[in-house]
Amino acid sequence: MSKIVHPYAYRLGILRGWRHRWFASGPKYQEYLKADILLREFLQRQTRGMYIGGIEMERNDKTLHVIVKTSRPGMIIGRSGEGSVKLKNSIVAFLQNKKLGVPEIKLDIEEIRSPESNAAIVAYMVVEGLEKRMPFRRVLKQTIEKVMANRDVKGVRISLGGMLGGGSMSRTEELKKGRVPLQTLRSDIDFARERANMPLGVIGVKVWIYRGEVFAADAKENKK
Repeated sequence: MSKIVHPYAYRLGILRGWRHRWFASGPKYQEYLKADILLREFLQRQTRGMYIGGIEMERNDKTLHVIVKTSRPGMIIGRSGEGSVKLKNSIVAFLQNKKLGVPEIKLDIEEIRSPESNAAIVAYMVVEGLEKRMPFRRVLKQTIEKVMANRDVKGVRISLGGMLGGGSMSRTEELKKGRVPLQTLRSDIDFARERANMPLGVIGVKVWIYRGEVFAADAKENKK
């Protein structure tokens, strides 16, 4: 059995909740699941470069509520809300084109106050540096220093895999600072994957961010 476990999925029901929240049975389940997967992929393509930290969906028979979390909401909302209206219309057009059923769409844009403690945003920062042809070691060091400057972060680990530095053979490079205790269920670890499209091929980016133990405050009170 593999020892590699997705840190988010591993903590579902303990520290984390589901990113897609609805209930259905029979053919409705298949329909909702297919619609959610395709819509998530579509939104990730549409909002690439807008520092998206997460996409969540809630639905019932009549409405579909899409929550987009970003550190730069102004890039999505646009002037006087034009961007969010355009994104909402593109969601409706996408669902109609794929014949997935078009419920009433509600779109919310939530701001992430601490982007350096969000793994998805940090992964995109690394990708942005790599796609600008910056040396990968400098990108890793600068990103890790920026993340560790945040008080909420106790440790960070970033891994790159692919044709690094224009080499003719793919390899992996990793840099870590602080603690990242993956084995402890109460450790609040955010994880994200991203890919950088380079001339020689794709470079994969993985980011782990440790934000402390969730029950640490309760333990201190018990000791007192």
